[in-house]
Amino acid sequence: MREFNRQQHGPGTMAIVYCRVSDPKQTTRGDGLNSQETRCREFAKYKGYEVVAVFKDDMSGKFHARPGMQSALAFLRKNRKHPHVLIIDDITRLARGLEAHIKLRSDISGAGGILESPSIEFGEDSDSILVENLLASVSQHQRQKNGEQTKNRMRARLQNGYWPFQAPIGYRYERSSAGHGKVLVHDEPNASILREALEGYACGRFQTQVEVKRFLEAQPAFPKDLNGREVRNQRVYEMLTRCLYAGYVEHAEWGVSLRQGHHEGLIDYATFQAIQNRLTSTAKAPARKDISADFPLRGFIQCDDCGEALTACWSTSKTGAKHPYYLCKTKGCESYRKSIRRDQLEDDFEGLLRSLEPSKGLYQLAKAMFRDIWDARIAQAADASKTLKKDIHKIETQIEALLDRIVESTTSSVVAAYEKRIGKLEKEKILLQETMAKSGQPVRTLEESFELALRFLSSPWNIWKNSSLPWQKTVLRLAFAEPVRYCRNQGVRTPKTSFPFKVLGDFSTAKCEMARWGGFEPPTL
Repeated sequence: MREFNRQQHGPGTMAIVYCRVSDPKQTTRGDGLNSQETRCREFAKYKGYEVVAVFKDDMSGKFHARPGMQSALAFLRKNRKHPHVLIIDDITRLARGLEAHIKLRSDISGAGGILESPSIEFGEDSDSILVENLLASVSQHQRQKNGEQTKNRMRARLQNGYWPFQAPIGYRYERSSAGHGKVLVHDEPNASILREALEGYACGRFQTQVEVKRFLEAQPAFPKDLNGREVRNQRVYEMLTRCLYAGYVEHAEWGVSLRQGHHEGLIDYATFQAIQNRLTSTAKAPARKDISADFPLRGFIQCDDCGEALTACWSTSKTGAKHPYYLCKTKGCESYRKSIRRDQLEDDFEGLLRSLEPSKGLYQLAKAMFRDIWDARIAQAADASKTLKKDIHKIETQIEALLDRIVESTTSSVVAAYEKRIGKLEKEKILLQETMAKSGQPVRTLEESFELALRFLSSPWNIWKNSSLPWQKTVLRLAFAEPVRYCRNQGVRTPKTSFPFKVLGDFSTAKCEMARWGGFEPPTL
């Protein structure tokens, strides 16, 4: 059939053009596809062919199943009664692998097409087929060699502390003036958004990954990857486990262990470790989807009769008006399905928050206590730095001893165990070095560091009243040690507050009495 087609084609023959580049970026940063098409059209004009269609791909030539090529083959099969010539600029544009080349040559022939190129003459004799296969093998070797060289260069750059892959969310590439090439720099506002998410998960502000996900989805500037509205769960997990955000790089698949990067991290390594510890700790219950700004206390306030969490809903009256209520849905409870008006319950709860506010004098006392603790910690920083230095030296000694054992060992399993231990020690060393670097003078003043904490202690009600739902949930976690009970007839029960408010409460309610005349020592006989 192919020989018959070759005898029939000539001036007036229909032809199609196939062009390919190996990367989508080449379609925007270069003119490779248009250049190939121009050369193929010139060849068709020289041969007297009429070009009726052009097909293009922007993917690697190691694959034979490519969208543009599949469309070209479908076109040839549809017009099998009128064989077309398929023109390619060069043999490397058809494929970059011997297997893919042979498969496509067979598919083109089977579809009734005739392959031609201005760079090579395709023949059916054994010598022509040998040359064609040799060129295809050389093309495959070049592709593989280019891949190896690229990988080696990227690995070397990783070993030197540079990230050679696509910039993750929160970073962008910028050419350095210090001879480092392109390095990662913060990409605002995504960098600040992601920093808040990571630090929030590390400190417990966000209890679950779902809460991190919802926080990111609530930020208009943060890129969404699912219908333009949602952030994928897998993407959240990848961001939480990237050491890149702590200023370090590693790539286990290429044998590149954890090392300091040449980019500024969004968080410190201690925060990153806290995130990893939380990820591997006991799983938390997923965040409730029915907790909304309409009912911020749903799931936190408990029924005083049965101890179960109250639920909430909107109730429609006979007139069609909607009214918000909290209620208990525990069957067998005395308060089962007995509604509590939202305004009544939330007003009572706000009164409870107001009662937590310390007096002005007590607030000043707490602030003075913070100052004394702050000064004491600064005084201890120098001693802590010396201790950390000794610990680092001890770890370095252990690493050197393990390296000596690796050299002497001939068992692969033993070597792997030593390498795993060394990796763990290296991470401990990094954490200690980072801690020691920060053990000098604080980068912020007391007021800057404890501004939010002091604001919260002075008036948790003010933060609750003027903040969004995520901050309201934070107030609940910080102010109370456990959920608060509510009685339909008597209101909010005495709560169990968190430690700071418990201490302030003890100060404010403490009874002061004069010492007895006999003193505190027991009387002597």
